[in-house]
Amino acid sequence: MHQASAVAPDAPLLEIQNITKTFGSVISLSDISTTVRAGQVTCVLGDNGAGKSTFIKTLAGVYQPDHGQLLMDGKPVTLSSPRDSLNAGIATVYQDLAMVPLMAIWRNFFLGSEPTKGWGPFRRFDADKAKSITRKELSDMGIDIRDPDQPVGTLSGGERQSVAIARAVYFGARLLILDEPTSALGVKQAGVVLKYIVQARDRGLGVIFITHNPHHAYPVGDRFLLLKRGRSLGDFAKSEISLAELTGLMAGGAELEQLAHELQRPGSEGPEGSADAGPAGDEVSEAGRSMLRDSSTLGQ
Repeated sequence: MHQASAVAPDAPLLEIQNITKTFGSVISLSDISTTVRAGQVTCVLGDNGAGKSTFIKTLAGVYQPDHGQLLMDGKPVTLSSPRDSLNAGIATVYQDLAMVPLMAIWRNFFLGSEPTKGWGPFRRFDADKAKSITRKELSDMGIDIRDPDQPVGTLSGGERQSVAIARAVYFGARLLILDEPTSALGVKQAGVVLKYIVQARDRGLGVIFITHNPHHAYPVGDRFLLLKRGRSLGDFAKSEISLAELTGLMAGGAELEQLAHELQRPGSEGPEGSADAGPAGDEVSEAGRSMLRDSSTLGQ
């Protein structure tokens, strides 16, 4: 009965231990482990088919793992439904954001959890309170919205992501899961979202940042889990891996080696089918060799 008092004060916010999930004969996740601490960002990287979606849905309570366990604050938890996940303080922001484009920002902010005033049959939506809270929460996150009455559909992709993050923080999330928040954004808008991820981290939340882009993950990440076809390629603290090594693992040593060989071949499109690639070919070959050098330290 007193197990809770034995929990170490520095226990991770969430610990994922040897999670495995299969669908028939298809192994979506195999023996996956990592940790998420309050005030830190754990990045989960992988290409399409790596198992990122299954990973998200397991933490969101949509799927239950076949093997392994989840621990929050050092204690085992069972997330049997999305409601269990929300009650545990885990908020998932999916790519589609679950927003209604034609509705105002403040209506989307409270969608499904509207504040009310009055009582009994006279209870009604407290629009003034909703607008005031929306404006304050967005401002606290450093988000400057011109007018909370404007439809969400008029916002840029980065601004929509920012509203979704602020909404999750307001409703008490301790752990924020972001599903590819920068995948469809340009450089500037992706930078906006990364800034808000850092702000959520600095407010003491644990963040799981799902992405396929190591250049977005590395500047904000504190820990990196790499997935490929449902299996882990490694779970690293930032001090244990460089951006070049992370990129090399993402690409795969064998794939890079094959690419380097292809880049070194004589150009087949040159004048009169010349076998001499020329200076440009030399530059390309050197680029391939450089990519290999960058990933060589994790080639094993």
